[in-house]
Amino acid sequence: MSSQVIRAMTRDGSARVVVCNTSEIVREAQRLHALSPTAEIALGQLLTAASMMGSLMGEKQEKLTLGIQGDGPLGNLLVTADYYGNVRGYVQNPEVDLPQRADGAPDLAGAIGDGLLYVIHDTGAPEKQTGTVRFSGGEIPQHITLYYAESEQIPSACSLGVQRTKDGDAPVAGGVLIQLLPGASEEVIAELEGNIPLISNVSQLLGSGCTCEDLMARALANIPYDLIDAIDVDYLCSCSREGMRQNVFSLGRQEIEKVFREQAEEGHDTIECVCHFCNSTYEFTLNEFIEKLDN
Repeated sequence: MSSQVIRAMTRDGSARVVVCNTSEIVREAQRLHALSPTAEIALGQLLTAASMMGSLMGEKQEKLTLGIQGDGPLGNLLVTADYYGNVRGYVQNPEVDLPQRADGAPDLAGAIGDGLLYVIHDTGAPEKQTGTVRFSGGEIPQHITLYYAESEQIPSACSLGVQRTKDGDAPVAGGVLIQLLPGASEEVIAELEGNIPLISNVSQLLGSGCTCEDLMARALANIPYDLIDAIDVDYLCSCSREGMRQNVFSLGRQEIEKVFREQAEEGHDTIECVCHFCNSTYEFTLNEFIEKLDN
């Protein structure tokens, strides 16, 4: 079963809304990375945000990178998304787990720490578009909202949620992203602001049986709207043997020979390269690089 993103627009063109259920994506991330409960929530929220943001890109060749450079014990988090909303990601220290706060909420502030949230938008042009906002307090949705306000001048509201089911086995995850469009009417703005509390607990709503369509109806209660489409999205890694080989080539002859020399000293005649996103392993011999290095 795939995760799903649905998109809608108010009938008067005042706002667009993206809603997603990313439970299967987060479950796959958990399977690949053996995430602690804290890491699962942090990475799950970032994967969910990136999926919604990716689905708003305009051209099929576009790519988006969403990351947090934090000084907390989780280390850095990195997620990429394509035009369709498919995502992949990793957290530097997936085993890190912190006790819940006194109110029972996950301690993302302590786990992620302070730093930067950044977005890199690759449109295919020579220069990528990059935006950053200071990150603190552990609240990923609020910083997504801040990014859109500061870097793209788009008034937005974002809700993200990841929680375990009662049996503690499979996570439930999802999100809602609301964005005002130029010329938004005051009436629609007021209704949207009044509806935000209705979608503040996304994962709880999904866990209780709400569908993406139900969440959309909550976000746009009392506002005429049209559903644009529904898209199946997945945790999808694009790594390949050739792509990894090109990454090794980018190190340069001196560094490549050094790596193989160190491996030979340990009795190995190959090197292994592991994809951060899916843990696929690719093995190479020095002979695979010699001819190109000599040219």
